[in-house]
Amino acid sequence: MQNENVKTPNKELAAVCGLFCSACSVYIGTQEDPEKLKFIAERMQCSTEEIKCDGCRAKRQSTYCKTCAISKCASEKGLDFCGECTDFPCELLSDFQKAMPHRIELWQNLTHIKEAGFEQWYMEMVEHYSCPDCGTINSTYDLACRNCGKTPSCKYVELHQDEIEKYFKEAINH
Repeated sequence: MQNENVKTPNKELAAVCGLFCSACSVYIGTQEDPEKLKFIAERMQCSTEEIKCDGCRAKRQSTYCKTCAISKCASEKGLDFCGECTDFPCELLSDFQKAMPHRIELWQNLTHIKEAGFEQWYMEMVEHYSCPDCGTINSTYDLACRNCGKTPSCKYVELHQDEIEKYFKEAINH
């Protein structure tokens, strides 16, 4: 089930904003779970082909990643990660972080990338999003492990479960 390549540091799987692409529902759907991808595409009102994504820095990106203002800004400034910017944290990144639960740890991630280095951060993210029982990398929104059913699915969900559940409740009510 799990693509073992995601456990080796790869910048294609690290967004300039500090997101860990291997824990993205769209990435997981693209790589391993066509039914999940189909569900997400329906929610986003687009085709599965439009949202297929191999990571924020990969050639094949979802329609959202292709038009990311944060990535464009970092590219124009010649930055690898937003944490390198003299304007960090900026309003664009701040507004982005506040919008959804999978973005809660952006400041922490960007600061850690700058301090510990990309490779160290990446390996810690693999552990942070991996099921403690079976090792499957789960998304922020997988409250239970998508492979073995363990709850919470990973350390990220354990730390932010209240915010994630609140987001789900608000999404259902809209």
